[in-house]
Amino acid sequence: MKRNRFYSFAYLVLWPVIHLLFRPVVRGRERVPAGSAVFCCNHSSNWDPLVIMITIGYSHQLYALAKAELSRVPLVGWILKQAGMIFVERGKADIGAVKAAMKYLKNGQQILIFPEGTRVSEEESAAAKGGVSMLSVRTASPIVPIYLDSEKHLFRRVHIVFGEPYVPTVAGRKGTAEEYQNIADEALRRIYRLKEEI
Repeated sequence: MKRNRFYSFAYLVLWPVIHLLFRPVVRGRERVPAGSAVFCCNHSSNWDPLVIMITIGYSHQLYALAKAELSRVPLVGWILKQAGMIFVERGKADIGAVKAAMKYLKNGQQILIFPEGTRVSEEESAAAKGGVSMLSVRTASPIVPIYLDSEKHLFRRVHIVFGEPYVPTVAGRKGTAEEYQNIADEALRRIYRLKEEI
């Protein structure tokens, strides 16, 4: 599988930065599958995508879904575009972002998505979005839950736990809105259950 060279360069540059700032402690990395997969993580900080993308390891190139506002930030937006980031227009059905994510998955690549759709503290109750389910079902890609410490302090250890991959099923060929919501809710439950492994 051809790697994004800009992503590779960014990974090598950011690896020491992330390890210096967060001193990550990773569990369950042996569970990470090869081939297409939808990685789902809880979300409490703008650092989350970078922490996950670095700690998963160089052999796994993740394409993260991020809010479209980031694409308009000078320099940062350009860097993220070059690294293959998928920008999502929040508040509406962004068909372009969905098609981009599905293309990656159908090509055997891996994406990172935050089912809650926005940053939340662990104490808050956030509903999962059904998009993660549709991407998994329609591309026959497993979901991989990830738990990341919701509270992060610079230069203190941050825990990351990769869960067991699983393939959700639906009754029909494409699945219903209700089935997608149930799958997304289950993904969120599995994510927070991983906290017990820290």
